[in-house]
Amino acid sequence: MVLVRRSLMVRYRQTAVGATWAMLQPLLMAAVFTVFFGILVKVSSEGVPYAVFVLIGLTIWQVVGKVLNEGSLSVVANGALVNKIYFPRAYFPIASALGSLVDLAFGFLALAVLLVFYGIVPGWPIVLVPALLTVALVAALGVSFWLSAMNVSYRDVAQLLPFLTQVWMFITPIVYSGQIIPERFRPLYWLNPMALVVDGLRWAIAGTAAPSIEEWFEGVIVAAIVLATGYVFFRHREPGFSDTV
Repeated sequence: MVLVRRSLMVRYRQTAVGATWAMLQPLLMAAVFTVFFGILVKVSSEGVPYAVFVLIGLTIWQVVGKVLNEGSLSVVANGALVNKIYFPRAYFPIASALGSLVDLAFGFLALAVLLVFYGIVPGWPIVLVPALLTVALVAALGVSFWLSAMNVSYRDVAQLLPFLTQVWMFITPIVYSGQIIPERFRPLYWLNPMALVVDGLRWAIAGTAAPSIEEWFEGVIVAAIVLATGYVFFRHREPGFSDTV
């Protein structure tokens, strides 16, 4: 909890509105995407107001992006602690993931306001939201374990990270509907756990098409594999962190 508190203090230190940025950022991005993709391009939003459609995706992606960017750089950023005292270094990426839950709470507050504005009332699938959020955090934390361990030895990771984050965002159905993916490519598309998360959240909150059993299976399994292999790789590289960082 100390590392989580420290992470939040660093993130919002000397900001005018503090953690409220976690609510303003997705709202502002949703407004921009709504104008360009919802009004001008007229991207399909499966019968849901496009502002709600895109904000659901942006809310969870904002959290995943923070876990990736902060978690992947966390070991090097805390090099002084790594060289002073010993404790499991995996706490650094984990603290970034837990700290992102504060942003998630503010993001859902903004989403709730928009749902009230459009008169959208979620049905029973809302109970699956915690499971979907867990899949997102598991996948993001697994990737951050891989990247944070590699970043200790190869600082190129820090330079590649923004590009990798953008690529993952664009292959995730945030500004478009997953329904546009051709049937023959969907098994490949479902290998991205965030596809399940975004499709699932839209179904649970706004009543769009439900993810298939295959999408659930692939998304959950891949997220678990990424976390397990990422943690094993991180622990394998951990003994050399103090010598390299």
